Amino acid sequence: MFAEANGIRIHYELSGKKGGPVVILSHSLGSNVAMWEPQLPALEPHFQLLRYDVRGHGASDAPEGPYTLEMLAQDVVGLLDLLKMEKVHFVGLSMGGMIGQHLALSHPQRLRSLVLCDTAALVPQDAQPLWRERIATARERGMEALVDSTLERWFTPSFLKGSSPMLATIRKAFLATPVEGYIGASEAIRRLNTLERLSEIKVPTLIMVGEDDPGTPVAASEAMHSRIQSSKLVVLPDCRHLSNVEQAALFNQHLLSFLMAH
Repeated sequence: MFAEANGIRIHYELSGKKGGPVVILSHSLGSNVAMWEPQLPALEPHFQLLRYDVRGHGASDAPEGPYTLEMLAQDVVGLLDLLKMEKVHFVGLSMGGMIGQHLALSHPQRLRSLVLCDTAALVPQDAQPLWRERIATARERGMEALVDSTLERWFTPSFLKGSSPMLATIRKAFLATPVEGYIGASEAIRRLNTLERLSEIKVPTLIMVGEDDPGTPVAASEAMHSRIQSSKLVVLPDCRHLSNVEQAALFNQHLLSFLMAH
């Protein structure tokens, strides 16, 4: 399904328990709604799920950037307004978690709870060259040039050697991401700086992170946890960045328990 919101066409999918509390799922950079497939069996019996493709990703519009995290958060508000969803549980991973922080800071009245997975609240200055390099590679050589190194950051070597069908799904989504969308969203991410405002977040918050996540390490989650008074921190063993895929059963257990409690 598609919605016109905040000046773009946003692709979204609704599933699960009609009339149930709404859980919105927001994916990582270079992904799309398919990233959340491992969560559907656990959540659909209890909640109405709203998955959407972030601006520049999947089947949503990919206007020329740069984008900002404020803009990406406003896309969510526009979509919720259109669907007449007043208050939701927000679950975001990586870029999705950054969007979630901006929502919690700018539109706290729209959130029942917040789940921040494998994300951070600050991209430091020493990481800027790395982001500029990724942007240049995407522009000059396309998504194919980035896919293997990205998957190595997202998954442990043992998972990459396994036979999970989600590996093909994730690779396909990454390669299908429009270059303009990847660059636009990367520009938003590299300007992330919410760390010193996180104490303003008052909604119940769950923070989850893979113990071996190289991109948004455990220390980044600990920094968020120490500032968000109403937060709980869970470190998931034996996984990297896409903990919802690599440790789906454990991820779902903690996520469902938290959502049901709120």
